[in-house]
Amino acid sequence: MSGLRIDVVTLVPEAFAPLAGLGVIGRAFAAGIAELHTHNPRDFATDRYRKVDDEPYGGGAGMVLKPEPVFAAVEAIPRLASCRTLLMSPQGRPLQQADLQRWADTCHQLLLLCGHYEGFDERIRSLADEEVSLGDFVLTGGELPAMAIINGVVRLLPGTVSTAESLEHESHSAGLLEHPHYTRPAAFRGMEVPAVLRSGDHGAIARWRAEQQQQRTRERRPDLWAAWLAGADGGLASPP
Repeated sequence: MSGLRIDVVTLVPEAFAPLAGLGVIGRAFAAGIAELHTHNPRDFATDRYRKVDDEPYGGGAGMVLKPEPVFAAVEAIPRLASCRTLLMSPQGRPLQQADLQRWADTCHQLLLLCGHYEGFDERIRSLADEEVSLGDFVLTGGELPAMAIINGVVRLLPGTVSTAESLEHESHSAGLLEHPHYTRPAAFRGMEVPAVLRSGDHGAIARWRAEQQQQRTRERRPDLWAAWLAGADGGLASPP
């Protein structure tokens, strides 16, 4: 197998079935660019009720995901070279485009662990190489973050997007937000396409797009703007 292998440990494997029909992502799975496998810890529970959760030690609300079925599920998964295990957790480091690119470039396999219920037994953290969060909020489980990672990584794999150049000028690909896009008609409800984009002057268009990237980032994401300026070394901060 030459494609990226993705394994997801989840109590709701059916949640991932729609990915097979999701536009370019679905076509990437059909073409063998990536392959997706789901593993339900409930299948590895040893009691007659297939129990995967229990009350927390010390008391408290909710139920906690037990370590035994999760460890058993993970240990049953075949491992390839360059496998990275990611734990979906609101305590994890916020997901960045650079993470998606790193995993797409260096991994032959991604193993995604989805929590559920009130949380998971702390010992489950020992299975992960990285903990990943979508932001400072809490969801009912790790399935949506896992699907976001799958989408974000697979679209970066060679062959998924027909025009690879389009990936090079997206928001966050170079630390800046993407420039505006327009198509026909040239005028719509009083809103017109900027004249420079209709000029045919490719140098002027490139400069306009660079200026727009910087302006948008400065106005909408001052945190990204400050980081970009810090990495631009001063001399690169002006439009090309």
